[in-house]
Amino acid sequence: MPIRKKTNKNPPVMSHEFIIQNHADIVSCVAMVFLLGLMFEITSKFAVIFITVQYNVTISANEGPDETAVNYFHHGIKDLATVFFYMLVAIIMHAIIQEYVLDKINKKKHFSKTKHSKFNESGQLSAFYLFSFGWGASILLSEDIPRQLVYIFLYLVHIAGAYILNLNRLGLVLLVLHYFIELLFHVSRLIYFSNENRQFGFTIWAVLFVLGRLLTLSLSVLTVGFGLATAENQGFDLAAGNFNIVFVRITVLAAICLSQVFMMWKFINFQLRRWREHSQVQTLKKKPAPAKSKSKKDKANGVNGVNSHAADSPRARKEKSS
Repeated sequence: MPIRKKTNKNPPVMSHEFIIQNHADIVSCVAMVFLLGLMFEITSKFAVIFITVQYNVTISANEGPDETAVNYFHHGIKDLATVFFYMLVAIIMHAIIQEYVLDKINKKKHFSKTKHSKFNESGQLSAFYLFSFGWGASILLSEDIPRQLVYIFLYLVHIAGAYILNLNRLGLVLLVLHYFIELLFHVSRLIYFSNENRQFGFTIWAVLFVLGRLLTLSLSVLTVGFGLATAENQGFDLAAGNFNIVFVRITVLAAICLSQVFMMWKFINFQLRRWREHSQVQTLKKKPAPAKSKSKKDKANGVNGVNSHAADSPRARKEKSS
């Protein structure tokens, strides 16, 4: 970006030089038109097309008792309006960074024309890529991707560890146990989708989930902690595939115990959240209904009671005797 020489002469309005010098102010005025449009009911429906994404779709993630809402977006012709508005915002941010950051550094460093141009380019692109990286990372963390990455990582670490350390039989037994419990959970979820009143499968899954964690820990301790510890082939031999040393056994047991504790912690939080939601629903159901006004029958009985009381008065008895 070449250095612009400051001159006291004002360029003609709407000339090329005038637009270059004042492009940030011009773009700011255009963007303010859309922002002001949000303040009035007549123009807000039109202005919101330029500011917000129009084709968002809310999809339920983790359906069932742990249901959460996640927003996804489709594409359409209205996205051109949104792109136009945020292009104006990008131009404004470009001018702010140039004037208040890069130009001040250029004045202090006294770069040559070549370095000046490359410095401005790198400074603008660094800001752009930093903002894009942060925004993209926030989008990834706000959807369902982190939860899936955690479970994928746990699967890969445990399966790869069992394969490398020649713990194939122990790994197979634990995987079969885990897969059976997960199968029961997903079958219960399918049944829940067909009829929300059928939640008995989740109760069975909850019991088996806890038993599965206890059985996993028991088998791991018996096999690795006691079985391999008393085996004859002690030692570390990479060529023979023998890793039966204290450090490896402790590492394997620690990895299995930590994964089971993590799963139980997630399970307990899930059950507590369900219990709180159920308690809130029951509390709302037990709230007393507001007192209703007297029915017509009660009013009629009240009128009859007043009439009978008036008929028994002394004046009424005197009139009857006469």
